[in-house]
Amino acid sequence: MKEFFAMGGYAFYVWTSVGLFLLALFIDVVSLNSKEKSVKKNIRSYFRRKLNK
Repeated sequence: MKEFFAMGGYAFYVWTSVGLFLLALFIDVVSLNSKEKSVKKNIRSYFRRKLNK
């Protein structure tokens, strides 16, 4: 098991890359959720304005 985590001497580079990928993935998911909420809010307000005319 130690050998797996050591990655043949390249563990620092491999695990840093994995960590940065997961961080970017997390940021992307959070950003998309925020954008989705904003778009839904804008759509609701658009239809409210249309219905009130």
